[in-house]
Amino acid sequence: MTDSERLSDKRLIKGARARATIARHAADVASVEGLTGLSLGKLATDLGLSKSGVSTLFGCKENLQLAAVESARDVFLGTVVAPALNEERGLARLRTLVDRWLDYVATPAMPGGCFRAATVPEFDSRPGPVRDAIGADRREWLDFLEKAIRYAQDDGALADHDAATLAFELDAVVAAANSGARIGDESALPTARRIVERLLGEADQHRS
Repeated sequence: MTDSERLSDKRLIKGARARATIARHAADVASVEGLTGLSLGKLATDLGLSKSGVSTLFGCKENLQLAAVESARDVFLGTVVAPALNEERGLARLRTLVDRWLDYVATPAMPGGCFRAATVPEFDSRPGPVRDAIGADRREWLDFLEKAIRYAQDDGALADHDAATLAFELDAVVAAANSGARIGDESALPTARRIVERLLGEADQHRS
């Protein structure tokens, strides 16, 4: 490898790191102010960077929004999904998955709480690439949750439930808990945990 190639590689690595840092901050900001509230100039100021440098990395606001969606997805996967994968497939993994999900609401990784809950209503009626990315992320999560439920059913749990319906119910409960928690309703999370326990607790009753 020539010196020129090494220098080029270092610049690519530096650029990738800068892009990841900006995208992560953009996700934090969007969780509070929405994706439409993102600004290349404001993010540059927040991070002590030049606006031209941020513009070079992302090109336009829409690309920044898409990067924020991807960064938020990575945070969710690392915080909620990855720990649950340490459990064997079945009810134990499903319980861990939902517990970590509620913990994610109780102790949010972003200042505005759940990124998905904040951005889905913002873009649900705005066709375009950003809406498509948010929708794909939501579908991917519900599909994963439904698959986790099916694994539990394969072990004899939750036999009386339709997996897709239960995934929808769990998603609705956690979304409501997030909304309540964000406006200071201290009963929101305990109520959500009781509902989840009622839904998943039935599994233990049917297996015993």
